[in-house]
Amino acid sequence: MNTRLVRKLHRWIGLIFSISVLMASGSGVIHNVMTRTQAPPPSARPSGGGMDVNAITVSVSEAVAKLGTENPEVQAVNLRGIGGRPWYQIYTKSSPVPHYVSAVDGRLDPSRDEAYAAEIAKHFLGGKELSKTDFLTAFNSEYLNIFRILPVYRFDAGDDLETRVYVSTTTGSVTRHTDRKRQFEARIFTNFHKLGFIPNKDLRDLALTVLTTGTFLVACLGIALFFATRPKKR
Repeated sequence: MNTRLVRKLHRWIGLIFSISVLMASGSGVIHNVMTRTQAPPPSARPSGGGMDVNAITVSVSEAVAKLGTENPEVQAVNLRGIGGRPWYQIYTKSSPVPHYVSAVDGRLDPSRDEAYAAEIAKHFLGGKELSKTDFLTAFNSEYLNIFRILPVYRFDAGDDLETRVYVSTTTGSVTRHTDRKRQFEARIFTNFHKLGFIPNKDLRDLALTVLTTGTFLVACLGIALFFATRPKKR
């Protein structure tokens, strides 16, 4: 084995790909910081304004009949408390969004989904006044695919901390709670750990593959160099 060549390769490849080691270790540091400075993810427990179950007069089958579709293929029915009143949240195979039928008088209300999301967000933030700023059907640079659930509404509190929450009416809960400071830490972690500063996913994956492959190669050369330069037995 040409130890001089191996040593030279180990040195220069190690220098080139040391950036991936620095970024990986940096993301580990910021991850530990985030576990100390940021609260754990919101509970997936459904939340809202509660309901008076004694006010329910419409059955599930009657509510489904109110959709006006002959024999709709129902996938799920949830009973939600919105504004203190019970509503059926009905998911059908033919519609990407849920239908809302009052369990009190059987009326349909397409606006109940956003109202329900706003109530969840307000309850989560202790009654703060909020404004809806977005409705996400795809992940973006702030609401990443690690949060898994779509679609979600975004509500902003408009305070000095720039507090915002993401709400899923499917789970009936807040899926993400963040603010300016938390997002700053999360952005550092994303840039270090997953090269989030590269907008194109294919290019980002290619860069990650090249960097990790180079680091793996440096480690292999180091192992080879260890055995090639070990003292020989007498």
